[in-house]
Amino acid sequence: MTRADNRTADPSILRLLVDRWSPRAFTEETISEEELKAILEAGRWAPSQYNSQPWRFMYARRDTPHWGHLLSLLKPVNQRWAKSAAALVYVASCKTMIPRTTPDPVFSRTHSYDAGAAAMLVLLQATYAGWSAHTMSGVSNVDETHASLGLPASYAFETVIAIGRQGSPDLLPEDLAVREVPSTRRPLDEIMFEGPFPAS
Repeated sequence: MTRADNRTADPSILRLLVDRWSPRAFTEETISEEELKAILEAGRWAPSQYNSQPWRFMYARRDTPHWGHLLSLLKPVNQRWAKSAAALVYVASCKTMIPRTTPDPVFSRTHSYDAGAAAMLVLLQATYAGWSAHTMSGVSNVDETHASLGLPASYAFETVIAIGRQGSPDLLPEDLAVREVPSTRRPLDEIMFEGPFPAS
């Protein structure tokens, strides 16, 4: 199993954050409803503007009635490896909210940001629980995915998370197996600025 042991953070941070990465190789191990619910429970505790909690999770576990449908929405290149995942979780967000200042729904500028925070907690909880998770935007058609999931017009499709037990890269097609390593990150000095964004 490929690990993220060669990655380091400077300054040092919570090791769970450094160990989390996005493999594509999964074993055939299944995940129980209870285990998956515990992972999704972590997403429920994400922060959001006005505590609007815009995220929604639609899932299927492998070899259950909705699995084939959710798998079919992915681009073929993602179906090649995601078919071995134990679960697929589609993340959507409500684009409106009801703030404390008015009884009427208003556009939420942070609905995607808030849903991203929930998805990140799901990824971290999966890692903590010994599972691996890979998030992807690669569906065949966003509009068709939106309709196929039955999402109302006030909701946006955000991403898909594949969850499974990490397997050997040998389980993947050769072109994917060579990429099955934890990715690197930009140095902190490239993304952190004191004061305004620097002029180009």
